[in-house]
Amino acid sequence: MTDLLDFVSLSLLPSWCWRVAADWLRNGDSPSLVSRRLIAACAEGAKSDAADVTSAAAQAIRRADAASIAAIPWSAASYPVALAAITDPPPVLWTRGHVDALSVPSVAIVGSRAASPYGLAVAGQLAADLAARGLAIVSGLARGVDSAAHRGALSAGGVTIAVLGSGVDVVYPPEHASLASEIDATGTVISELVPGTRPLQWFFPMRNRIISGLSRAVVVIEAGEKSGSLITARCALDQGRDVLAVPGNILTGRNRGAHALLRDGAKIVESADDILEELGLTTVPGASAVGTEGGLLATPGVAADPVLGCLVPGEASDLDEIAERSGVKTPRLLPRLFELELQGLVRRAGGGRFVRIDRTC
Repeated sequence: MTDLLDFVSLSLLPSWCWRVAADWLRNGDSPSLVSRRLIAACAEGAKSDAADVTSAAAQAIRRADAASIAAIPWSAASYPVALAAITDPPPVLWTRGHVDALSVPSVAIVGSRAASPYGLAVAGQLAADLAARGLAIVSGLARGVDSAAHRGALSAGGVTIAVLGSGVDVVYPPEHASLASEIDATGTVISELVPGTRPLQWFFPMRNRIISGLSRAVVVIEAGEKSGSLITARCALDQGRDVLAVPGNILTGRNRGAHALLRDGAKIVESADDILEELGLTTVPGASAVGTEGGLLATPGVAADPVLGCLVPGEASDLDEIAERSGVKTPRLLPRLFELELQGLVRRAGGGRFVRIDRTC
């Protein structure tokens, strides 16, 4: 894609630039123009210049190609729509494994790195049950709850997505390299950081907005008062996603963060059915795939659907436009658009937009 170099260049700039870039791109400015403007702004008083940034971007693309790592710029139709809609989407997603996994409706499961046996068991069971019913499980490949969630999804033959705070070719923690390889077989490992990037402390809070941005809901298990999982929960609330929490032992202190979420109105989770009910999804026991017989079922009444009705065949519309025309708020709009896509009634266009397919409904 001709825009890839521009988007990779944007990804190498300070993260504050990404929100500005998203605003300009949504207003119709070209990636090349946006890249030049922001590189010039960041280069003032710095030793680097546009040539340095472009050279580093080209080097990152070459490294990715050599390692069979796919780069998905924000403008690509394969870029996850839910993530494209957040205020500061990553300019590029670097992926290994099956990129198609990013189009599967997903739920994030996050929690303590030092989880109890109870927390690990709950994470694994919830992930397995949701994956068996066709949802992808998103988490951060960390020790504890994250890895238990990934393994639970894999045990059910489902799809799971790992979001790293390093390049996708630099797995952290190192002992999860084999787990990352297992995820590649049916899901995907992704990062906003160029290949070769080492894990640094401040990268992990940044990646939490991606975990929530990809997901329709975030489930928190065993989060302490200062848990990074609470950052993911705050990101989810800012992005209009549902936040749910699993209750736990009140004596250990490891559940205070999750219990605080419950006091603030998060839905309590005791089983996968609680999550599906909150999302308004219907399932059939034994479901194993999305959009197939026995999988997640789209809601009825397509012909009178306000979302479908406000879309013009062949004309791409972003989420704000669709929400304004349909009267459906964003947290409920994305799930409905995903269902219409599964039915073949709409398709995704670049930049987080949707197009109605011209057919009789």
